[in-house]
Amino acid sequence: MECGHDGVIPPPEHQAPLKCATEDAIPQSPTVSSEEFLQFKRKATTIVEEYFSTDDVAATANELRDLRVPCYHYYFVKKLVSVAMDRHDREKEMAAVLLSSLYGDVVDRPQLYKGFCKLTESCDDLSVDTPDAVDILAVFVARAIVDDMLPPAFLAKQSACLPDGCKGAEVLRRAEKSYMSVPHHGEIVLQRWGGSKRITVEEAKAKISDILEEYLASGDRGEALRCIRDLKIPFFHHDVVKRALVLAVERGGAAEGHILDLLKSASEEGVINESQIIKGFDRLIDSVDDLALDVPNVRCLLESVIHNASSEGWLCASCLKPLPPEPKKAGEVDDAAVRQFKAKAVSIIKEYFLTGDIMEAVSSLEAENCSCCSSFNAIFVQKLVNAAMDRKSREKEMASVLLSSLCMPPEDVVAGFHLLIDAAEDAALDNPAIVEDLTMFFARSVVDEVIAPSDLEAMEEDAGSVKADGSTGMLALRNARALLSAKLSAERILRCWGGGGSGKAGWDLEEMKDKIGKLLQEYDCGGDIREACRCIKDLGMPFFHHEVVKKALVAIIEKRGKDERLWGLLSECYGRGLITPNQMTKGFERVADCVEDLALDVPDAGKQLGCCVERAKKGGWLEPSFSMARPGQQVANGVCS
Repeated sequence: MECGHDGVIPPPEHQAPLKCATEDAIPQSPTVSSEEFLQFKRKATTIVEEYFSTDDVAATANELRDLRVPCYHYYFVKKLVSVAMDRHDREKEMAAVLLSSLYGDVVDRPQLYKGFCKLTESCDDLSVDTPDAVDILAVFVARAIVDDMLPPAFLAKQSACLPDGCKGAEVLRRAEKSYMSVPHHGEIVLQRWGGSKRITVEEAKAKISDILEEYLASGDRGEALRCIRDLKIPFFHHDVVKRALVLAVERGGAAEGHILDLLKSASEEGVINESQIIKGFDRLIDSVDDLALDVPNVRCLLESVIHNASSEGWLCASCLKPLPPEPKKAGEVDDAAVRQFKAKAVSIIKEYFLTGDIMEAVSSLEAENCSCCSSFNAIFVQKLVNAAMDRKSREKEMASVLLSSLCMPPEDVVAGFHLLIDAAEDAALDNPAIVEDLTMFFARSVVDEVIAPSDLEAMEEDAGSVKADGSTGMLALRNARALLSAKLSAERILRCWGGGGSGKAGWDLEEMKDKIGKLLQEYDCGGDIREACRCIKDLGMPFFHHEVVKKALVAIIEKRGKDERLWGLLSECYGRGLITPNQMTKGFERVADCVEDLALDVPDAGKQLGCCVERAKKGGWLEPSFSMARPGQQVANGVCS
C-alpha cells in the first residue's frame, strides 16, 4: 500500500503513482496505521543519529531491515539526507555511502526515487534552516545518479512535477548544469565532500572489468570468485552480473559458457545473492536497445541466456522485467501518417507566416507530433525552410526565429537539413538563389545555437560521401562554414534578412546592446534579481546572452571586483540555465579579446579578469582548460589573492 505525508493515509484517488516494494510481492499486506508510521519516524531518526556516531553500515542496514516496513523507506532516505545537509562534509559523505550500500538490498528503487522526490518538494522548508540547501541537495541528486541509484531522467521528470520558481526546481537545474553537464562530472561529484574511504564507483567498475577479463583468459573460477569477494561491495554485485552478461552476449561461444558457469557458481556459493543477480539482469534489459547497436541479435541471445540460467535453477525468470519491444526504425513510419503530417505541417507553417504567433505554431506542432517522432520533426524543418525560401526576407527571418524557438533535438534539425540537401538539386530549378538561401539558414542555425558547429562539419562530411563536390548542398555547407569563420560574422548573419534574431523587427544589435546595458545598470542600482532574470529571458535572444556576460564582467572589472551584485546575477542566470556554458565561455572570450583596451582605463584589468576566470572555473562555469591568452596578446591570467 502507499502511505501519505506525515502518517496520513490518502484516499485511493490521491495516491502517488509509485508503489511500495511489498505491494507486488505480497498481495495481501497488512494495513499500516498512521500511529505505526509515527513510530517508524522516531526509530528512523534514532537509526540515522546512531549511524553518524558509529559509521557502521552493516548494523544500520540490519536495523532498518528489522523495522519491516519497506513502504516507508522513502522517509528514511529523506531523513538521512536532510540531517546530513545540516552537518559537516564527513556526514554528507557518510550519508551518500550509506544510500549506495542500502540500495537494492534494503531500500528498493521506487522508495529511493520517492525519497528524492520528497526532498526536492520540501527544499523550500529545508532552506530555512540550511541556507545553502539548494547546492547541497543538488550534489546529493548528482551523487545518486553517478552511483547508479537514480536514472538521469529523474532530473527532467521530477522538474515537470514541481512549480516554477520553487527551490526544488532550482536544485534539479543546478544538479544538471553545475554537476552532471561538466567534464569529468563523476570524479567531481564523488570527491565533492572529500571522497570516501571506500572504493569509488568508477574504481569498482574498472576492477570488475579486470576480474572478468582475467577469468576469461585463465578460466580460474575460484580465483575470480575470491577477487569478487575481496572487493567487499555486495551492494554493487549487480554490476558484476551486468558486465558479465554483456561479455557473454558480445563474445558468445565458449566465453558465454564460461560466464554462465561463473555466475552459477557465484549464486550457489552465496558470493552474489539472488536480488543482485536479478538486478543485474534487469539493468541489462534496460540497456538492451543500446547494446543492439553493437550486437543486433542481442534480444535472442539474452533470451537464450535467461532460459539457460532459469533451467539451471540460479535465476528466477518470472522476477525479471519483460524485454522491451524492438524500436520502430525511422524509415518504418506509416506512409499514410507521413502524408497526413506533411499536410498538417504545411497548414501550420502557412498560419504562422500570416499571424507571426510563435507559441501557437509550437503548440500546434506538439499536438500533431505528440510522440516527438524524429522523422516528423525533420519533415517539419524541411517544409518550414522550403516554404520560407519561396517567400520574402520577412518569412525567412520568421522561419529562423521559429526554428530557434522549437527546442527540437539538434539531431532532428540536422536530419531536416539533410532532407533539404538531398532535394537541393531539384529545388534549384525553381529557386536559382537556393545556394545563398541554404547557406544563410545553415549559418543562422549555428549562430542561434539550434545546432552546434560540429554538427555542420558532420553534415558536410556525410553529404560529401554521397554528393559531388560542386553539388548545391555541398556548396551551401562550405559557404556556411566559411561565413561563420569570418570576424563579426554573427552580427552579419543575424541581420541577413533585416531582423535582429529576436522576431521583433524593429530591434537591431545596437539597440539590443543598449537594452542589456540599461538592464544591468538598473539591477546594479538595487533591482530585484528575479526581475532581472525575467527581463533577460524576455529579450528573446538566448544566442546573444554572451553580451550580458561581457557587459557584466566589464562593469565588475571597472569596479575592481567589488561588485558582487552583478556576479550574483551571472551565477543566478547560469544556475537557472538562462545563460548556457557556451554563451558564458563566449562572453569571457570577448572580454579577453578587449582586455588591452580596458587596461587603458583600468591598469590591472588583466589581473581582475584573471580573478574572474579562476572564480568562474571553480563555480563550474568555464572549462578548466579555458585560457585568457589570445593570438598576438601577452596576457597573464592573474591570481586572486
